[in-house]
Amino acid sequence: MTPYLRVALVASLSLAFGGPLRADDKDDKKVTAILDKAVKALGGEAKLSKPKGFTWKSKGTITFNSNDSEFTGQATLQGLDHFRSEFEGKFGDNDVKGVTVLSGKKGWRKFGDVGGAMSATDLANEKRNVYLQYVPMTILPLKGKGFKVKLADEEKVNDKPAIVLSITGPDGKDFKLYLDKQTHLPVKTKAKVAGFMNDEFELETFFSGYKEFGGIKKATKLESKRDGEKFLSAEITKFEALQKVDEKTFAEPE
Repeated sequence: MTPYLRVALVASLSLAFGGPLRADDKDDKKVTAILDKAVKALGGEAKLSKPKGFTWKSKGTITFNSNDSEFTGQATLQGLDHFRSEFEGKFGDNDVKGVTVLSGKKGWRKFGDVGGAMSATDLANEKRNVYLQYVPMTILPLKGKGFKVKLADEEKVNDKPAIVLSITGPDGKDFKLYLDKQTHLPVKTKAKVAGFMNDEFELETFFSGYKEFGGIKKATKLESKRDGEKFLSAEITKFEALQKVDEKTFAEPE
């Protein structure tokens, strides 16, 4: 075969079959394989995709200015844009109750007797908070169109090797997800998030104490650091996959 015919044949095959596999194609296949293993580790796609939502109860401590305050909470999540979180605790000498609700394009917050609709900025921040909780719970959103996932350099979490995924969310903001290299279970997320005063800080959340609930594995211990400092310690005391979610769950708090 002459050099000319060889080049022509390669060019024809490239046009017919989409060309040679690019480096990013190989990376995409690696990422897909990693996500599939993570989904399987959490219970499998059939178990994780079947529920209409998830609900859980928690207790723990939150730290402000080196002072620890105990709290209890309950949350219900349905997809990426429906979420309700309630908490109560004693902060200093004050008993505080709070509710946050996200319902599609609307959202509300209420602390004590004071509350109201979220601003556009607060709503966007809350949606980010929601997907940062939902993604490590099922991994499934990362297999959809709204997220871009790349493989980053391996790191260690609690002295164990971890696969690191660099992710861009549907809002265009980045975060990292760390998977235990051996089990493929989520062990950490790291992201820039905004507080109630829209002050941005780095939030690192560590996941451990995995237990099985109806065939789904869920981390029951969460530890968060705010700009490297102790921020939150929580234990999940109850977790349930819901086959139906009452629409009133995501109504404006009374």
